Amino acid sequence: MLKIGIVGLPNVGKSTLFNALTKAAVPAENYPFCTIDPSVGVVGVPDERLEKLAELSKSEKVIPAAIEFVDIAGLVKGASEGEGLGNQFLSNIREVDAILEMVRFFDDPDVTHVHGDVDPVRDIEVINLELILADRDQVTKRREKLVRDIRAGVKEAIAEDAVLASVEQALGTGTLARNAGLTADEARLIRSLNLLTMKPILYSFNGKSGGHNLSEVNDGRADAAYRLVESLGSTWVEVDARTEHELNDVADEDKQMFRQELGVQVDGLEALIRGAYETLGLITFFTTGPKESRAWTVKRGATAPEAGAAIHNDFKDKFIRAEVIAWNALLADGSWSAARDKGDIRTEGKEYIVKDGDVMVFLHS
Repeated sequence: MLKIGIVGLPNVGKSTLFNALTKAAVPAENYPFCTIDPSVGVVGVPDERLEKLAELSKSEKVIPAAIEFVDIAGLVKGASEGEGLGNQFLSNIREVDAILEMVRFFDDPDVTHVHGDVDPVRDIEVINLELILADRDQVTKRREKLVRDIRAGVKEAIAEDAVLASVEQALGTGTLARNAGLTADEARLIRSLNLLTMKPILYSFNGKSGGHNLSEVNDGRADAAYRLVESLGSTWVEVDARTEHELNDVADEDKQMFRQELGVQVDGLEALIRGAYETLGLITFFTTGPKESRAWTVKRGATAPEAGAAIHNDFKDKFIRAEVIAWNALLADGSWSAARDKGDIRTEGKEYIVKDGDVMVFLHS
């Protein structure tokens, strides 16, 4: 299961967002360092396609795709040198597949900001600098360990050190490692270091209903933040964590009405989960039948055998072929047997690249 770490400065809404995502009761008080240990929650990915397939198949169980979110305590300037709760939380970030960086995006004198005022560009730069400094320390230590093997002429060590030298130079200029221009092969050479700034980052701009949201204030702070995120090669979503948390206890059919009353136009959680999927380069395929309908997650560009491995390793190693139909085509046909009679079910081999929304049956030896 893919794991995303929610990071940011203290008191910007990380735990509130975590609560909204997981409906878990972790503390979310209005003071820094409220979160002492990372909280973990598994979130089902909302997908109306899955619900429709389950209805078609009259499935006993419906199992959505899932993402694991980790609520990590607030980082502060100097975290890489042990400030605040320091390196203990940087190590928690190393264990995730991607980073969701929470950024405050509203003015409100009643909600404390660790720096006294709200400046998203500064806040992003503070967090990213701490990640960069932690990575630079990691790279330096690794290069020191390679010295003996390099002197002995070990080719692998020489190749790894050359990549690390490039990364070290990039980090020294304040550049994230993922923007250091490494090839796929070079990135593989240093994958074991699990560098923080090699991870994809999705930025979550946290607004507040009834507050002075920067996207509405029009004083330049929002546009500057958008430009910075684009320059980093990342994307952002806007979410009102407090409202989404309060909507946890509202019936699904009433949520849109409440959002309209509060002036919140979009379902921020769905936008965030979709953004996480895009940031990680993920797609969803489905299996469906009377016993269960299920959504599975694979990397965009995965082959049919690789998709099969999401279900069971045997489906990759002993793959013969897959039967495939687009989810909406299956719904239009009304049943698997009708789709087969109409010739809409395709037989695909090992080279087939799975598409988002495919419904699949795997045949293996």
